[in-house]
Amino acid sequence: MGKVYLVGAGPGDPELITVKGLKCIQEADVILYDRLINNELLKYAKQEAELIFCGKLPGYHTMQQETINHFLIRHAKKGKTVVRLKGGDPFVFGRGGEEAEALAKHNIEFEIVPGITSGIAAAAYAGIPVTHRDFSSSVAFITGHKQKGSNEDVKWENLAKGIDTLAIYMGISNLPYIREQLLKHGKAPTTPAAVIQWGTLTEQKTVTATLETIVEVVKRHRIENPSMIIIGEVVALRQKIQWFEQIALTQQPFVNEAF
Repeated sequence: MGKVYLVGAGPGDPELITVKGLKCIQEADVILYDRLINNELLKYAKQEAELIFCGKLPGYHTMQQETINHFLIRHAKKGKTVVRLKGGDPFVFGRGGEEAEALAKHNIEFEIVPGITSGIAAAAYAGIPVTHRDFSSSVAFITGHKQKGSNEDVKWENLAKGIDTLAIYMGISNLPYIREQLLKHGKAPTTPAAVIQWGTLTEQKTVTATLETIVEVVKRHRIENPSMIIIGEVVALRQKIQWFEQIALTQQPFVNEAF
């Protein structure tokens, strides 16, 4: 029986993968990788390693989750070392928990190799600390997909009133709805907000505004996926400590329409 490593590739910059994650890539017989991982990382794989693309586009699944689980199990049962390479962290909106469950069900040995999640890294590269002694003692990671169900309003109220910094993944298409719910449940319209596209890569582009105006700013600057949405007072710190755009290989615009 082989072994499976569920590896977080980090937020995009290939240098942000962990040392252990890189070693797993180098030793793998089979690598199943996602769309948002940096393909530079695949150059570290063995020449004879089998590379299997599992990429998923918004609204379209190149490979269903059940199929991915099947591949992990099948190759491990052949005695191979298998790496499931995911963007960010496997356990932060990466379905790593589902894959680990499937492996455990079939008694296949596995390890989790954490990665840097975009909610922290993209914000950091935009000059936004998700926590700060003066502005934020709590942060929540939130999926931007519209949540349905009887508890929805309770969740939005808790997020609006109980959390200092909101890091929202996959939320561009639902940004108007997110704004509506946060304002409805008491978040101040003047709360600073940022959207970071292609965070940690040289293509990174960041726009800032207020919660009330962020939807229009995103549309005007044609911000699309993949993007992180950060909402909270810490966004205002970008004015002082934004750094990455200044040293990136291609200078990206610093768009600030809020402060």
